[in-house]
Amino acid sequence: MEYLFDIFLIAISAALINNFVLYYFVGICPFVGVSRQVDMAVGMGSAVTFVMTIAVFISWTVTALVLMPGAPVSNWVAGFFMPADQAATIDLTILTYIVYIFSIASSVQFVEMYMRKFYPRLYKSFGVFLPLITTNCAILFACLTVMSHVVGVENPAEAWDLGQALALGIFGGLGFTIAIVIMAGIREELDLCDIPAPFQGAAITLIVGGILAMAFMGFTGVDSGIRAALM
Repeated sequence: MEYLFDIFLIAISAALINNFVLYYFVGICPFVGVSRQVDMAVGMGSAVTFVMTIAVFISWTVTALVLMPGAPVSNWVAGFFMPADQAATIDLTILTYIVYIFSIASSVQFVEMYMRKFYPRLYKSFGVFLPLITTNCAILFACLTVMSHVVGVENPAEAWDLGQALALGIFGGLGFTIAIVIMAGIREELDLCDIPAPFQGAAITLIVGGILAMAFMGFTGVDSGIRAALM
């Protein structure tokens, strides 16, 4: 029961309380560039959620099995070349950025090929923005967040397992989708408004984004309140 409660808190925190876009301000490029229409925003949010989930799965698996000190695969391979006590100290976390970027890029390529095959109209509507998911820092941020809860945790019992990592990936992508869809709905209405010339384009988008960020600050403390009420 406590484990499910932890999953719930990770989910609500990633989607609303600590929204990647409106709290940490990562993934701003697609948030501004692909939020002109609601249907395109939904498609982009779905693609980001899928890629983020796959990237988090790959990143957690590789980190837990290969990169972190004492990981079983690296420990087994190093055991052929050095004593067991030295093999157990092998630390490959310096490779995390390279591994995570490769996992994100491969996930994006899979999504791109799938959409080109089965949803060519949506694929064409994305244009250059679909390959740009590779450089979406929100996905890399999710992978690094998972790593911080797996490697270097003082109490190993508190380290995240795959279920907790996937909860962050899925609901972090859902939070990105919520933010970009809300922004797209507002921008569709802004197209009908008489906006002063200095504020047109990205300027008014960033101003609205700041207002949305302040609105989402209203969720601050919800997780601790739920924990206090149920624990």
